[in-house]
Amino acid sequence: MSNHNLNTSTAEDSQYVRQQLIAYNASHISTELRDRYEELNFHVKNEAGEIVAGILSTLCWNWIEIDILWVNPEQRQQGFGSQLLLEVEQLARTKQCDFVMLNTFSFQAPEFYKKHGYTVTTVNQNAPTGHTHYYFKKEL
Repeated sequence: MSNHNLNTSTAEDSQYVRQQLIAYNASHISTELRDRYEELNFHVKNEAGEIVAGILSTLCWNWIEIDILWVNPEQRQQGFGSQLLLEVEQLARTKQCDFVMLNTFSFQAPEFYKKHGYTVTTVNQNAPTGHTHYYFKKEL
């Protein structure tokens, strides 16, 4: 191994590394998919203008990945999570995506996603300790 220094990355260093991987990946992706990257984020506000639910997702090539789906605990069971999830799924269809994927923990919402037609692709036990980490996918 050569004599290189291992350093803690700054935000700028991290962005450089990220961009290098994106460029490498793009060189292996078809031209029609290469530039398909878009954040798709939505939220629900109450009458007071406060955000009570939101979804953060990313269109990446031929799928959408949901990063975060959150509903204020006091606002749950009112359909906001379903509304947000269905909005992203509809956009995925409109944008001709093949699937939607996401991950969740056992203390979050695995049953919610199963109810919406998602299937488990991977399960990691004891992640975090005492819980399970699920990865889901829904074919469109």
